Amino acid sequence: MEKNDLVTLVCEGLGTQGEGIAHAGETTVFVPRFLPGERASVRILKVSGKLAYGKAEEIVTPAEERVRPRCPVFGRCGGCRLQHMRYRAQLKFKTDLVRDTLRKIGGISAEVSFCEKSEKDFGYRNKLQLPIGKVNGENAAGFYAERSHRIVPTSVCPIHPAWAEKVIAALNTFMEKCGLDGYDEKTGEGQLRHLVVRELKNKFIVTLVVCVREIKGIDYFLYLLDGILPEYSFYLNFNDGDTNVVLGEEFTLLKGKGKYECVEAGISYETGANTFVQVNENVRGKLYERAASLVNGGETVVDCYAGGGLLTALFARKCEKVYGIEVVPEAHECAEMLKERNGLEGKMENLCGKVEEELPALLEKVHADVVVLDPPRAGVERKVLRAIAERGVKKVIYISCNPATLARDAGLLTGSLKETEKGELLKCGSDPMYQISLVQPFDMFPQTKWVETLVVLSHKKPDGHIGVKVEFGEEEGQISLKEVEKRAEERKPKEKVTYKMIQDYIEKTYGFKVHTAYIAEVKRDLGLPMYDVPNAVEEQKRPRSHPSPQMVEAIKETLKHFEIIQER
Repeated sequence: MEKNDLVTLVCEGLGTQGEGIAHAGETTVFVPRFLPGERASVRILKVSGKLAYGKAEEIVTPAEERVRPRCPVFGRCGGCRLQHMRYRAQLKFKTDLVRDTLRKIGGISAEVSFCEKSEKDFGYRNKLQLPIGKVNGENAAGFYAERSHRIVPTSVCPIHPAWAEKVIAALNTFMEKCGLDGYDEKTGEGQLRHLVVRELKNKFIVTLVVCVREIKGIDYFLYLLDGILPEYSFYLNFNDGDTNVVLGEEFTLLKGKGKYECVEAGISYETGANTFVQVNENVRGKLYERAASLVNGGETVVDCYAGGGLLTALFARKCEKVYGIEVVPEAHECAEMLKERNGLEGKMENLCGKVEEELPALLEKVHADVVVLDPPRAGVERKVLRAIAERGVKKVIYISCNPATLARDAGLLTGSLKETEKGELLKCGSDPMYQISLVQPFDMFPQTKWVETLVVLSHKKPDGHIGVKVEFGEEEGQISLKEVEKRAEERKPKEKVTYKMIQDYIEKTYGFKVHTAYIAEVKRDLGLPMYDVPNAVEEQKRPRSHPSPQMVEAIKETLKHFEIIQER
């Protein structure tokens, strides 16, 4: 198989990104927007060993699950991956994704409940985050293309409510009439970087991110928004850093209250421009209700990554005491006001700081029955997981928006993964510290590859105890310590050879570096397992050049050096 070949393929399944997977001989081909059971004419775009990447030029036999996408830029915008798939099939895909990711990355076999649906599969997002820049020298507002900072201009996004289209039109009019430019990441020129709008029960917080302190025509933009949004606050946010972070630290309120009060599940809470709130109100309610049902009266709970304190308060209404930990000062302030507004002063205590610093210190002073983890996509810091395990917290409630980091963290807690001194993760079969009792996905993000997952891990208790009396010594009837030491030395396993050790040896011996994906490719071609580094297999799916013959030879010689393969 070569680049530009046109082949007929049948989709056999879906990958972790929602892409179709097919085979042509021994070559595995990844094809976006290709559904199981479909036959298509596929143009090969790239070949890398026994992996290839293609594009479906014609769907010859469409699947029953195929539907017409609503978005005019679907396939170019990096936000939605699944608009071509019937909604029920999306839910099945996400259920399977969670189950397979737990198994492949975490080494965990667990029963996964069917993904809880969203009542709205379009128009559900309460937050619009719009990058503003330049495309071919012209101002552009839209969304990023997949794995890039290239803006795909658009005037509409079907997963947002109708107000989003009107706000995008107002932004474009504002830039045109007032002679303003989108920010060019390459040159650093331009004034406007992002527009962020959050809806809270038909009230809005609008934040315009700028990289200069004086913006002409702001009053005109407010005039345009007055005709669109019934009640809103407006911030200018200053961010002139060379960074991917959307919001800077400096906010200037130009209109409105700045924060708004909402009521959910009987809890009155306040939210500002930089307070984390789940983007799908309907699914958030289902998720929080289920999470709150998992704690009991008399328990002490620690809610990590607590945001504005809504979930913390739901726990506080049921349990003896709850501690909320949040790093964002604005969100911490909202949680403090929530506590006072709802009369939870004696049951809810909010800490402002990093979870990896606050939680270990708190567990030294407080006996926690339950720890709740709701981290960002990067997952939980190792220091946090170690603190939980060392203290033997009896229950962990993990709310994840990324199945891969969920699988990693759950693997470390259950013992199916272990971390080496060098920070590498290895699969192992050690006795579990925690066992999984619930895995429930929630479709927080319909039409996208992302899924929210609620997992409950319970501390494993011993089945029983057996008393054994043993005498050590060198006399008859005693167990010889010398003999034990001798047998242990004979049976001592060889040191585990890691990808890092292979990379270091190659660099030292041959004078160049190799990527883990290249090592994985050579090991695969030799019929060796390549799952020591979970990321190595995923890296192979990405478009990447082959290792050169020099690299292949160096990798093979290094594998011989470490006795992973034998001399021939």
